[in-house]
Amino acid sequence: MSKSPLHFFSHGGLLAISLLANDCLSEDLQNLSEPRFKASGYLESYYSKDFNQPSVQKRPPFIYSYNQDDSLQVNLALVKADITASHFRAHLGVASGTYMKANYAAENRTLQHLYEANVGIKLSDQHDIWLDVGLMPAHIGFESAIGAENWTLTRSMMADNSPYFETGAKLSYTSADGKWYVSGLLLNGWQRVHRPDGNSTPSLGHQITYRPNDRLTINSSSFIGNDKSDADRQMRYFHNLFAQVQLDDHWSMLAGFDIGAEQRLDDKGRYNVWYTPNLILRYRYSDQLSMAARAEYYQDKQGVIVSTDTPNGFKTQGYSVNMDYQLYPSILLRAELRQFVSKDRIFQKDDNDFSSRSLLATTALAISF
Repeated sequence: MSKSPLHFFSHGGLLAISLLANDCLSEDLQNLSEPRFKASGYLESYYSKDFNQPSVQKRPPFIYSYNQDDSLQVNLALVKADITASHFRAHLGVASGTYMKANYAAENRTLQHLYEANVGIKLSDQHDIWLDVGLMPAHIGFESAIGAENWTLTRSMMADNSPYFETGAKLSYTSADGKWYVSGLLLNGWQRVHRPDGNSTPSLGHQITYRPNDRLTINSSSFIGNDKSDADRQMRYFHNLFAQVQLDDHWSMLAGFDIGAEQRLDDKGRYNVWYTPNLILRYRYSDQLSMAARAEYYQDKQGVIVSTDTPNGFKTQGYSVNMDYQLYPSILLRAELRQFVSKDRIFQKDDNDFSSRSLLATTALAISF
């Protein structure tokens, strides 16, 4: 029998949070004034061409978005409904596409099209303090599943190999001047709707965002938890840091760094470590035309996140350039050229040959409605 996305509330002390939320929600619904309803959608199709011409029309397993090769595909087809009021908010989104198929592969089939499902209540009349529960976009990183919100067409290795979504409870505070955002999270795991089988402990997270002005954003996010069963417990510690800077009227920059450590099974006192830096420069020529260039690196020698079964593990550089053209306010046309260079020969060319390089061209058309 399938479980609800909020199944984690049935465990131990978390039941108290659920009961508190239900009581507050019932009272808040009675006092709603002019709730606002919004329906929206997003559709993004793409075509990618790998110049290695692999026999399998699929990108390497560390790519979870735009991961089909040499065929016209839909990365994300999303329909959302949002209800907001002074002390209450709710979001529901259902979706399909290659993004959903890749990122929700571990979930129950009935939940593999559930993009978002959460409710929130405001806990204070004087301060902007919210409690949100359910399936939510992840609190980690500067890239989302919705391509039109990102500076580059394809997602970085950093984004593809950290959570896009999470299930749990989030307590957040935004300062009166809007410069500070602080949240603490109780989660089911690392990009999961349900906890792993045999896992009885929730995971923790935090997010701190500082925006001193409209030209600078600095963000710190973390994840702490065991993403395996209690019997195979391996604590994982992960931190994401990024800064977004508007350099002038045309140029802007994003710089990020992720680092993670997970306990080794053979030695509980030692850890396997992975890390990834990322730098993106964006030039906005006009309201319609913009360009971006990206440089990135990902090292996961022990294969905690990306397993290659090669002598050096996953040590890969990435470079890309892309151009975006806003045909209409709701229609975005994109093109990107991307190169991977790995320490080992991990990119398939045909059934019996591999290369240390992979060159990929991608185009996409995104429509918002």
